[in-house]
Amino acid sequence: MEFLDVIKGRRSIRKYLPKEVEKEKIDTILEAAQWAPSASNKQPWHFIVVRDSDTRTRLGQLHPYGRFMKESPVVIVVLGNPEMHPKYYLCDPHQAVQNILLTAYSLGLGSCWMGVRGASFEDDIKEMLGIPEALTVVCTISIGYPNHKRKSKRYPLGELVSWEQFGKSE
Repeated sequence: MEFLDVIKGRRSIRKYLPKEVEKEKIDTILEAAQWAPSASNKQPWHFIVVRDSDTRTRLGQLHPYGRFMKESPVVIVVLGNPEMHPKYYLCDPHQAVQNILLTAYSLGLGSCWMGVRGASFEDDIKEMLGIPEALTVVCTISIGYPNHKRKSKRYPLGELVSWEQFGKSE
């Protein structure tokens, strides 16, 4: 699969087949996250892989937009560590998230990221997973074999891109 096809083909998947994700695929996804760009190479992230059904169900009950986490065989909880980089501990983990999403799709898996940072239930997730208070729960990502296909459209580049100055076309 060509790289741009991976980017264009990836969609947020919220329905999963009841099929376990192979450990090798999870390891590949985590390795892709590990190699994400990072300001000053501080890598202020940490990942919790949740495969336990009860824990995934509880995560789905806490997150109002993530009820489907109970159906996905894997949930990755992405953390930001302000002690590792006080300025970019929220930006850098999102670079890793993009790598996770694209790599999952390239491996035939579906995924969906759901924001957590600053939500009323962030502390509940921290308590459930034993996350230190100093860390931020950036998001959760459900991963599994998709049980549906999705399509979406994008705005034309002419509406999204300026050249040299804002509002100026080429």
